[in-house]
Amino acid sequence: MDDERAGLDEMNYLLGSNPRVGRVLTAFDAAEALRLMRSDDAELAGRRDGDESIVDAVFADVSMPGLSGMELARVLAAFRNPPALVFITGHEENALEAFEVGALDYIMKPANSERVDRALRSIERNKQQNGGGDDRQPQRQLEAPAPDDDEVIPVELGGTTRMIPRKEVRWVEAQGDYARLHTSEGSHLVRIPLAQLEERWSEAGFLRIHRSFLVSLDLVTELRMSSSGYSVVLGGGSETELPVSRRHTRELKDRLVRAPRQNWDEQ
Repeated sequence: MDDERAGLDEMNYLLGSNPRVGRVLTAFDAAEALRLMRSDDAELAGRRDGDESIVDAVFADVSMPGLSGMELARVLAAFRNPPALVFITGHEENALEAFEVGALDYIMKPANSERVDRALRSIERNKQQNGGGDDRQPQRQLEAPAPDDDEVIPVELGGTTRMIPRKEVRWVEAQGDYARLHTSEGSHLVRIPLAQLEERWSEAGFLRIHRSFLVSLDLVTELRMSSSGYSVVLGGGSETELPVSRRHTRELKDRLVRAPRQNWDEQ
């Protein structure tokens, strides 16, 4: 949805021409979008249950008359099964707030087909991880994400927003409702709970080893045992040792053994 006709037509074209998309509904503002999601045609409306959206995903401009994109996000969050939300914006400073209100992705203007396709892949992955699949209109089978598809995380640095690629993150530390991303260059605090990153990054090789730590398995060089329990050593820069809780030890050992075995079998 976009309050500018040119922007609305362009996004309608980009989504409608993508083979991952079955149907596109357009709206000029949030109020019209909510009416569409709660009514639409009789066939689709009859397939929803209660306050549930009939669409799988919403692509919304951040700046709109009436309800803003951020305010719309809070309304959608109250749905029983809210649709995935992707923001479209011309301002980088909106990136951090977009993730704070639960957006799955955001696209900087002007959008292009490759960037829209990447957002659609994120939506599909999220749907699969959350046990997606319902009785709505069947969608075409989606492709697996490309191996080099790397998520970026917006972080605030002295009034500017810097984009940190996931592949640069060595480990993540929980700090309340926030998470601290540790890279070889330093650390960055973002308002994303560790549990959310654990779910989003599990297929990218990150594993929870402790209630406070999420690590990149590719960087684990040692598994140490002492009288106080296990710990892991991370390479990829300065050597870092992190504790492993008892409840996560078994899965960690299994993943560390499984990965080299798979690599060996593939040779």
